[in-house]
Amino acid sequence: MDVAHLRIDSDRLWSTLEASARIGPGRAGGLCRLSLSDEDREIRDLFAKWCGDAGLIMTVDQVGNMFARRAGSDADATPVVVGSHLDTQVTGGKFDGILGVLSGLEIIRTLNDNGIGTKRPIEVVNWTNEEGARFAPPMLGSGVFAGVYPVDWALARESDEGATFGAELERIGYAGSAPAGGRNFDAYYELHIEQAPILDRKGIPLGVVTGGYKTHGMFVEVRGETAHAGPTEMQDRRDAIVGAARIVTGVNDVGWRYADGGGKTTAPRLVAWPNKVGILSASALVALDCRHPDPETSDRMLGEIEALIQEAGRKANVDVEIVQRWEYGNEAFDPALAGLVRDAAHMLDVPFLDMLSQAGHDAYNISRVAPTALIFTPCKDGITHNEAEHIESDYTIPGVNALLHAVLARANRS
Repeated sequence: MDVAHLRIDSDRLWSTLEASARIGPGRAGGLCRLSLSDEDREIRDLFAKWCGDAGLIMTVDQVGNMFARRAGSDADATPVVVGSHLDTQVTGGKFDGILGVLSGLEIIRTLNDNGIGTKRPIEVVNWTNEEGARFAPPMLGSGVFAGVYPVDWALARESDEGATFGAELERIGYAGSAPAGGRNFDAYYELHIEQAPILDRKGIPLGVVTGGYKTHGMFVEVRGETAHAGPTEMQDRRDAIVGAARIVTGVNDVGWRYADGGGKTTAPRLVAWPNKVGILSASALVALDCRHPDPETSDRMLGEIEALIQEAGRKANVDVEIVQRWEYGNEAFDPALAGLVRDAAHMLDVPFLDMLSQAGHDAYNISRVAPTALIFTPCKDGITHNEAEHIESDYTIPGVNALLHAVLARANRS
């Protein structure tokens, strides 16, 4: 057939998304499918079945990353890889990450339906623990693959309930034998809902991501001392919650100072112990991040945050320590791969916008080890990491079709 007329089966993609949305339902109509949970196992099993039905060969690596391979005519050629993640936040939506994985599967199904082979293999990947909601940090599976984190370190990550990443992989049956990393990609494409309102507000169905907001993340440990909440003199108190609260509000203030230029700060998590009525807390752990479209400004925001952490410790009479750091968003995406997306969009008459990503994605890690492209489709009002997350077929399918043609062009190149 004339491949210029090739389109995915939109009804089938939507039916696949709906089947996914029945696994791990949340309290308010979205999803709660935490990484390596029973619900994660269920969607992994279903994804593996779908891939098997499509004739794909599945490989699972040491950290549970799943690679489903469709052979190419050149057995020695490196693959074009498409994917994202199937895990969600506690209050997650039905499409964040999931659309990217299942769009990759739909591309394979479409090629199969039309008897279209490719020179290079095509693989669909499900990266483990992108969200980091159960095991921190986020984007862990792709991070191990790209050499950002050691395998043993990742396997030792603990959840709030004390489960370890490695033990949970074993429990759900996805502790694979393949090495985590060392697989050569010709290209990596990731399609994702935008998670911001720009495309939705402009009525544009496709975003070609040229870069990201440089993001710094950290965990800060605050150490104080338990004491009675009543008789303990104010000057003798070493309340970890007070130190943590000063950090949280100070970080929020930094975000406001840089908001006009697109700067953002977050303190999404504060855990204290013993955190009971009548007693001062001896310890607290605070998660923080800051991000800005200009890398130098992001670094300046980080410096202000580091200074206020120390000041918060002095004012609260507690000890503070940054115990873990990560950063992403300053990686370079491949111009040639982005060009194939733009070419496909022109051919299909799909309007598109070059743009930055404000959120973290597995594509950031993979860009360190392979040519990578990240593309966006709209989500309603930019609502995400929320059970009200919503997309519509009419403004999603054009981007998936552009992905199809970009992948096909790359997979047939010399």
